[in-house]
Amino acid sequence: MDKKFFLLGAGGHASVLADILRQNKLIISGLFSPEIDFARAALSGIPIFKNEDEIFEYQCNTVSIINGVGSLPGSNLRTKLFNKFTEQGYSFQQVISKHSFISDFATLGQGVQVMPRAIIQAGAVIGDNTIINTGAIIEHDCIIGKHNHVAPGVTLSGQVSTGNNVHIGSGATVIQGISIGDGAVIAAGAIITKHVESGKMVFGARSHIQDKKGKS
Repeated sequence: MDKKFFLLGAGGHASVLADILRQNKLIISGLFSPEIDFARAALSGIPIFKNEDEIFEYQCNTVSIINGVGSLPGSNLRTKLFNKFTEQGYSFQQVISKHSFISDFATLGQGVQVMPRAIIQAGAVIGDNTIINTGAIIEHDCIIGKHNHVAPGVTLSGQVSTGNNVHIGSGATVIQGISIGDGAVIAAGAIITKHVESGKMVFGARSHIQDKKGKS
């Protein structure tokens, strides 16, 4: 029996994934979202359902889920959806743009999404449900945790490690050997030259570090 592929979400990230999946000749059997933006042409023609729990009517081995919910600092919806379905035995489909480069010696977890022009080099490990967004560079031997968002244009030099639920904003640069703890937020354009503790926020070219309540 052929698997059905179900897409969660109907916003901008979901539309980008739908476009990539069409380019990869994968047919989306249904889109699940309580709110639908019918102006998004990339989502047209996909059967629409408003209650994601309808997926539970299908046996786990007949379904593969695509997490189309985007990732922003302070939002855990993407992670919650991933946990909700995997805890019930369902699996999430990787989405890999054919315009990306991924080394044969890199390892990608369940549900990882790699956008066009992203580069993932040898020895890199990408955790479950992580987004490697457009044009991001993951150099050799980086270890990226679960539920990360590596935003467009980010550069992670070799042997960078991140915890879970880390957000690295657009255009940020992390030099080699740096570790970033769980739940940290690296602001757009930041240059990271020091280790970042869990829960910290880093911004600016000189890596000003503060906690999420604004205390340095």
